[in-house]
Amino acid sequence: MQLSTLAVLLGLGIGLPQVWGLLKPGAFGKAIRAFPRSEVWGYPLMLLATGWFVWNLKQENISDFAAWKPFMLVGFGAVGVLACIFVRDYLPVRGLAILLLLLAKVALDIQRWSDTDWKNVITTLAYVWVTAGVVLTVSPWWLRDWINWLTATERRVRVGCGLRLAFGLGLIVLGLTVYRADERARLGQPRAAAVPAHVEMGQGSGGSYG
Repeated sequence: MQLSTLAVLLGLGIGLPQVWGLLKPGAFGKAIRAFPRSEVWGYPLMLLATGWFVWNLKQENISDFAAWKPFMLVGFGAVGVLACIFVRDYLPVRGLAILLLLLAKVALDIQRWSDTDWKNVITTLAYVWVTAGVVLTVSPWWLRDWINWLTATERRVRVGCGLRLAFGLGLIVLGLTVYRADERARLGQPRAAAVPAHVEMGQGSGGSYG
């Protein structure tokens, strides 16, 4: 995936839900406040996060734990499934925390190939996700507290949604302009022409004879 595509997808994913919040802040706030303990969201998010993590682990070719990989795949898969059964409190937050860490890995892997300094927008966002993922893994109830504060009034809902929508639109603009131009520039860079061997030999010995 190219950085431009990632930026557009992230912009849509971040921005589109905010339209609902701007139009219906009361309903939006109520739905968001129910998220931290929602089993409807909890099971899919945790299973998706578990499956994605196990798939990433399967792709790793580090020889140090190659012999243990089959046991690790089964073990981590079982942890994810058992969490859905025995750790249902704040299950959506735990699943979201893992997904944020996995998304951060994808974003950092993709942005490293870009030459523009604007890639640091994605880099910064990825490290924000890493920080949030670690914090929410340890203290998932913090998300409940943040949401309660952000949705305490309809004005706060609208302001927050407006800021996130603006950020999402900014990512889309970057993806369609700066990142895409950078990708085209890198694809269009001319390769150095091969110099024939006899020319190199002639240049090395003075260029002419006689």
